[in-house]
Amino acid sequence: MSVIEVKDLYKRYGGIDALRGISLQVEPGQIYGLLGQNGAGKSTMVKILLGIVRITSGDAYLLGHPAGTTEVRKRVGYLPEDHSFPGYHTGESLLHFYGELYGMNRADRVKRIAESLDIVGLAKRGRSKIKTYSKGMKQRLGIAQSFFHDPEVIFLDEPTDGVDPVGRKEIRELLATLKDEGRTIFVNSHLLQEIELMCDRVAIMHKGEIVRTGTVAELTKTVERFSISLAPGTPFPAAEVKALGFNVESDDEETHIELKPGQSIDTVIDHLNAKGFRLRGVRESKQSLEDIFMELVEKAERGSTKRGVRVARAVSQTRRND
Repeated sequence: MSVIEVKDLYKRYGGIDALRGISLQVEPGQIYGLLGQNGAGKSTMVKILLGIVRITSGDAYLLGHPAGTTEVRKRVGYLPEDHSFPGYHTGESLLHFYGELYGMNRADRVKRIAESLDIVGLAKRGRSKIKTYSKGMKQRLGIAQSFFHDPEVIFLDEPTDGVDPVGRKEIRELLATLKDEGRTIFVNSHLLQEIELMCDRVAIMHKGEIVRTGTVAELTKTVERFSISLAPGTPFPAAEVKALGFNVESDDEETHIELKPGQSIDTVIDHLNAKGFRLRGVRESKQSLEDIFMELVEKAERGSTKRGVRVARAVSQTRRND
């Protein structure tokens, strides 16, 4: 059974579509990353799964139950993006407070507090006021709060945002530890490198739509793409290479050739040599998650523009007919 299953999910706020037909599945024991720009709809989807926001249409299931049911909420941990713990609390007193909300008795809370603070690296600062904590320490305490009641699924909204590189590394290691304990972790982030480093599977979201899903390895797999540079001042014969059936893109320094199935870069090199061009370099390039993300966003933007033009034309035609 999937831990999370979302089918054709829509959410509209007034005249704004925050989610537009989202569908995805998250399997047990994964660190699943939802990657997208601010405003893409990531937090809205998590709030729907937690029952904080109502669905406009579609279905969302968490641990086999409709999202937001009381039974499911007890089995889920959550760290929102803009959390703010009272500075007068200590790490220990804050977890005592949350433990009481979860219905834990004092003996269980005391035992669990020691374990949780040790896991997140705050054992020596548990009795310090939260107002003395760094951003990274507050994030680690927030993560401790999210798994304090031993949930099966943990939702983390931008868990490393604003944290220094050392803190981000520590949080990634912490999430790996929680995963090894058998938990499923759902991470929202706009930080591409963090998603690439910590997640097993990724969904890329743009303006309320899922535009690509896959493992990090699948999304960043090497494509047949080469970068070619010629002698200084020599223009690349793009039209000739395109006439051979190749996809060609150029920037100020290099020309990029992406091969279709059955094509070989040797054909391009042989053509350039035959025409007397002097090659400075040929290198195969691998796409990073950032490359994939930007490419998908650009394609989605072009598609949105085309849809907008079609809608505008349709509206204009309707008005003329009226």
